[in-house]
Amino acid sequence: MSPDKKTLVKMYETMSRIRLFETKLQEFFAAGRIPGFVHLYIGEEAVATGACAGLTNADKITSTHRGHGHLIAKGGDLKLMMAEIFGRKTGYCKGKGGSMHIADFDLGILGANGIVGGGGPLALGSALASKYSKTNAVTVCFFGDGASNQGTTQEALNMASAWKLPLVFVNENNGYGISCPQCKSMAVTDIADRAAAYDMPGVVVDGNDVLAVFEAVTEAVKRARHGEGPSLIECKTYRWRGHFEGDACTYRCDEELKEWMAKDPIPRMEEKLLESGVLKKKDVEAIRARIEQEVKDAVDFAEGSPLPSPAELLEDVYA
Repeated sequence: MSPDKKTLVKMYETMSRIRLFETKLQEFFAAGRIPGFVHLYIGEEAVATGACAGLTNADKITSTHRGHGHLIAKGGDLKLMMAEIFGRKTGYCKGKGGSMHIADFDLGILGANGIVGGGGPLALGSALASKYSKTNAVTVCFFGDGASNQGTTQEALNMASAWKLPLVFVNENNGYGISCPQCKSMAVTDIADRAAAYDMPGVVVDGNDVLAVFEAVTEAVKRARHGEGPSLIECKTYRWRGHFEGDACTYRCDEELKEWMAKDPIPRMEEKLLESGVLKKKDVEAIRARIEQEVKDAVDFAEGSPLPSPAELLEDVYA
């Protein structure tokens, strides 16, 4: 399925929004203005954007510790996200969840998860609920290369296939599980090859090509809606920053990073849109200016919001 011009522009805007949001967080963390840790999505923007571009609000996603990009791609509110990351009462989780635990059920965002491989069982339950209630909604489970080795992920793949659930597994293979390279943690080169064991399609795509991601995931979503069961899409990509902000990245070389930065998904998409006439240079500049203002407004909203009261410590705590 080829996206129309409106979708193409929206995908470019979404990737740019993720990049600018994350870049601002990078600056704030370095300045000591954000509590806790953040795991940035810079470099991987095409995966979340391409995967979510063909979804509806009724469709669901489960996210990861590196989840800001997923949330933005699914329509998350920058102000509420920024306030949550700043630990403010006006945030998505009233400032108590922070970077790794943002959710918005109205948008189908079932929550980011700090547990590696924790999203698989949640996505499985969501997909089972969709099939049981016949809502026609599809769930997309984002997970990393490290999470692909977890039993929870393998169990979710198995059960989703056995029950033919409307579930699409989107593997964001950025080459490293924290500091461990993929070649040292698994024997296979392509994680998508594991799909054969569960009798489902396994597809490898260039995770820095938003159109390739869009086409693969949209086809998998279509298949799921038609009752044909799950698919596994492996997106080969790379995170520019460390596993978390403050990670010295001594486990990889500068040449490797430069090689991947040359594959930056945003200028690649921008060049295509300019060459095809979908956008003009002035349009690109206007989009960037508008998003920069959105991010600034989100920061102002967060910094102007109150901290949670100590008296609210046990509110919304269920276990």
